[in-house]
Amino acid sequence: MSSSFYQDLTSISLQDKIHSDSTCESIFSDSEIELLPLLNAAYQVRKTYHNNTVQLHMLNNAQNGNCPEDCYYCVQAKTATTDIDTYSLKPESEILAEAEKAFQSGAYRYCIVMSGRGPSSKRVREMANTIRRVKEHFPIEVCLSVGLIDEPAAHILKDAGLDRLNHNLNTSESHYPNVCTTHSYQDRMDTLHAAQTAGLACCSGVIVGMGEKVSDLVRVAKELRQLEVASIPVNFFLPIEGTQLSEIQSVEQNGSSILTPDFCLRVLCLFRFLNPRSEIRVAAGREHHLRGMEVMSLYPANSMFIDGYLNAEGTAASRTLQMIQDAGFTIETNGKISDILQDQQVKQNSVLLKELPLLRPRLDSNNSKLC
Repeated sequence: MSSSFYQDLTSISLQDKIHSDSTCESIFSDSEIELLPLLNAAYQVRKTYHNNTVQLHMLNNAQNGNCPEDCYYCVQAKTATTDIDTYSLKPESEILAEAEKAFQSGAYRYCIVMSGRGPSSKRVREMANTIRRVKEHFPIEVCLSVGLIDEPAAHILKDAGLDRLNHNLNTSESHYPNVCTTHSYQDRMDTLHAAQTAGLACCSGVIVGMGEKVSDLVRVAKELRQLEVASIPVNFFLPIEGTQLSEIQSVEQNGSSILTPDFCLRVLCLFRFLNPRSEIRVAAGREHHLRGMEVMSLYPANSMFIDGYLNAEGTAASRTLQMIQDAGFTIETNGKISDILQDQQVKQNSVLLKELPLLRPRLDSNNSKLC
């Protein structure tokens, strides 16, 4: 592909114009579109609006399981058979303790997540009080994910000091019935509109790899642009046994996955080109699917999670911090990360020597003698 193609991708995004569906879909279908020039084109957009900084987020799974919804991708859904530890909402003291951990780990934003369809009026007031306490104690931004809410609830949370409300669209409207039946795509849109009407910034993203077509990814990316959401987490579906979607996919795809590192990076580029000003976060599944190319995600994306996700583990915060700095990016934080990086550096400088079992694996030390 000629260099002008990649230049056009960048310039159209920087002019706040919207790429055509055919151009967006060609990022995946045209074998002449090479990955490295594509990443560089996305990076030029990312650098314009977000410089060379990376924001870190830490999740708190504040309420786990016992959810009445049937989201096919979720281990907490009522239809999932995954063996997870369920618990009701954590007490405020636990949520505050984890806020302190997030702050000390270098997180810019602390994300509190609750399971369930949506909170009661009493629960909204409880969470508002907790948010006030977090904001009083730590200079950290707070994002809350509580399911479906209305405008009055959004106003209460806004008045409490909430910075962002998270509610993911997850996929396109046409594909949504294939991943959930207990609530609709419009229900999710209504929640985002309620939050924005109350003056809350919105975080809303996708889960890639749920049987959707590339055209579905393009549609939802453009929908998020129209909504002007501040933050877009791009999750890559983790095939956890016990979820409906994992079982369906294992039958349809014979256990194989379309989520190669190349494909995942192209998805991140797509969302950067279509949402140039938004924070693009490489979220769940980055370690699992990007593998050795994980660091390349920082060229289209400008934020990531540390210390894992809702129910899936991730890499240690120190490793993520080191990866970001090694790639030449600057970590945007409300706290201090020097101690964490110093500990990581000490570990890296400790070179271990091979012992005999590794040097001579075929040697049976019980029956043989060293020469």
